[in-house]
Amino acid sequence: MSMSGNEVNEMLARVPAVDRVMSAANMPSLVGEYGRTQVVAAVRTVLDAVRRELQAAAAQSAPALQANGPSGPDKLDEAHVAQRVDRLLKERAQSHVRSVINLTGTVLHTNLGRALLPDEAVRAVVDALTRPANLEFDLATGRRGDRDDLIESLILELTGAEAATVVNNNAAAVLLILSALAAKREVVVSRGELVEIGGAFRIPDIMSRAGAKLREVGTTNRTHIRDYEEAIGTRTAMLMKVHCSNYAISGFTKSIDIDELAPLAHRHGLPAAVDLGSGTLVDLAQWGLPHEPTVRETIEAGADLVTFSGDKLLGGPQAGLIVGRADLIQKIKKHPLKRALRVGKLTLAALEPVLRLYRAPEMLPERLTTLRLLTRPAGDMRAAAERLLPLLQQQFGSHYAVSAEPMFSQIGSGALPVDQLPSYGIVVRNATGKRGGRVLMALEKRLRELPRPVIGRIADEALRLDLRCLEAADEAVFVAQLNDLQP
Repeated sequence: MSMSGNEVNEMLARVPAVDRVMSAANMPSLVGEYGRTQVVAAVRTVLDAVRRELQAAAAQSAPALQANGPSGPDKLDEAHVAQRVDRLLKERAQSHVRSVINLTGTVLHTNLGRALLPDEAVRAVVDALTRPANLEFDLATGRRGDRDDLIESLILELTGAEAATVVNNNAAAVLLILSALAAKREVVVSRGELVEIGGAFRIPDIMSRAGAKLREVGTTNRTHIRDYEEAIGTRTAMLMKVHCSNYAISGFTKSIDIDELAPLAHRHGLPAAVDLGSGTLVDLAQWGLPHEPTVRETIEAGADLVTFSGDKLLGGPQAGLIVGRADLIQKIKKHPLKRALRVGKLTLAALEPVLRLYRAPEMLPERLTTLRLLTRPAGDMRAAAERLLPLLQQQFGSHYAVSAEPMFSQIGSGALPVDQLPSYGIVVRNATGKRGGRVLMALEKRLRELPRPVIGRIADEALRLDLRCLEAADEAVFVAQLNDLQP
């Protein structure tokens, strides 16, 4: 039976007015929490939605609305409308930036915010948020200062460079050095190092935006020192190496290290620049991780400029660091783009305590969150998997076969792309043994809809929940909200 026009009009007439809804029992508490302006706006939004639902039912010749429908006869009084207003206000108040539980197996996950800050950095950021700070005020002289001075001496101590400056990310650092030192001139780069990172950072595009001309040398898999030398001309501004941090070429290959490239650049009076990408201040091999060239090693090998990220292997906030020769850094800092790309007080407040941790490298695995996660023993993760297994078997339901299995994590964010870390976690498959795409996607969605979303990954016909990044506090939250899983 379809609704007639008269029936729709009658129901529209029953929709309560704004004033009646505002007199509902729960409204004073909502006004106290959200303010009258926001509550009245929400009431109007809900009432408009109710009217649209009624009109849509009539326009589609839908069956008469059920009493328990969204705008059925029993849902048109002010109390039920007020409940919808309450839900709407809660939804609007929820932050779009939400904490999640990272079970992807990628420690430095770009989409999940990369490095987690250690406690020292968090406390420093809170302090900078709530009190005035000497961001550009020299306490010794009482005059205006340079914000780079707050962390420069510490960076120089850790890298051996002559000078340093900080911008908002590593792409900005590369853009700035090219704009300041190579505009309208040529920069020589190996064809095998023309990387693209994250779909947005492409070396040829950055060169173009900086006003520099890319001079490619060599081939994709092999570049020789003579290729660089033959490319040097009167319009050459610098020789540049780009660390291939998000891919690897194997087989018949040849590349030139900075200790060979820098002397060539210097013989021709040119600077040698290195984009290290992820960047690290210590040799990771001492903790059983693959070796990455450190910033100090790169400077000592002859690089005049080195750029690297703050929120990858360094384990700090998003930032791009430029270190190297004092005269070149001075030119870079005078460029107009430097002001546009500079960092604020929160980044500097977080970066300084992270850098200080590197003064005691033997304590980094305990104090630096990123390194703690990268070096977490597989036995710890296996124990967590065995604790969680019976709970998840019960909660996920009979559609799923759940097991605890070894797996491999990765560092992520373009760092050491071919290296994997032994890990352990939960593997969920279709209980029927068949391909489980839809079934697994349904569970993956349920996990994402938890109050604190749980993010795993689907691969090889299974939902994999890698426990490398699930530390004790997150495990407690995960277990506590399992009952919130929607069927």
